Amino acid sequence: MMKMWISFIAMGLMFISVIVTIVTKEKLRGFFRYTLLTFSFICMMVAGLIIFLVVFTGPVPE
Repeated sequence: MMKMWISFIAMGLMFISVIVTIVTKEKLRGFFRYTLLTFSFICMMVAGLIIFLVVFTGPVPE
């Protein structure tokens, strides 16, 4: 059950990353744009790492 909540957190990070990227690409310019794009990239990398760990740790006994 705990793995399910952790994977939901990863999906939330992916959602945040996509929304920030879309808003940043359309609305912002300059330094603030690159800062938010870096934040978005970090969110996506953390989410990918979490999903990787959840998938490859295998099933857990209840």
